[in-house]
Amino acid sequence: MKRIKVLIADDHTLVRDGIRSLLELIADIEVVGEATNGKEALEKVEQLAPDVVLMDLAMPIMGGLEATRRIRKQFPQTKVLALTQYDDSEYVIPVIEAGANGFVTKMAAFSELTSAIQAVHKGESYLSPSAAAALVQEYQQKTEVEGEKDPYQQLTDRQREVLKLVAEGHTVREIAEMLVVSPKTVEWYKTSFMNKLNIHNKTDLIKFAIRRAIITP
Repeated sequence: MKRIKVLIADDHTLVRDGIRSLLELIADIEVVGEATNGKEALEKVEQLAPDVVLMDLAMPIMGGLEATRRIRKQFPQTKVLALTQYDDSEYVIPVIEAGANGFVTKMAAFSELTSAIQAVHKGESYLSPSAAAALVQEYQQKTEVEGEKDPYQQLTDRQREVLKLVAEGHTVREIAEMLVVSPKTVEWYKTSFMNKLNIHNKTDLIKFAIRRAIITP
């Protein structure tokens, strides 16, 4: 029986160890390697040729979204299954747009994770029930609002809040302390709203914030 070769990409050692221990109990799955960031994941895919990459999204050096884009472009035979603690649409949609084959939350049962790995390996797409529900809700909200083309209007309240703080010059750690969230969460909000606004550097972000009167020069 040919086993499904899996690479685990997550910057938390305990998470990687826990997933590896569980997956080693499954007869048709073999963990061939681990990565602590997106850059390392890309390198390990080239070295190990895994069938499926379990990809955390918020990682240092290179995040999971960028790593997913590169893997799907450079190694299209390798499937990517996003594995994250968040399941709302502002996380799910960018993951799908990046080319991921599936999306599972870290709160899912282990049986769901194994089913997702097996599904994407067979060429199917997989969305956890909570992620699918978030997509449906997002679609319904968009169809209810006609003519909403301004990307800034599509940002969530929290995304706008983080945008303003970033444009004002606060560091990620300072923003995390202000909002009582983790720095990784702030980084995710920052990546998400910059993708929505099609802004790729801080200079352009500040210019945008000034034009929209979000901050004053």
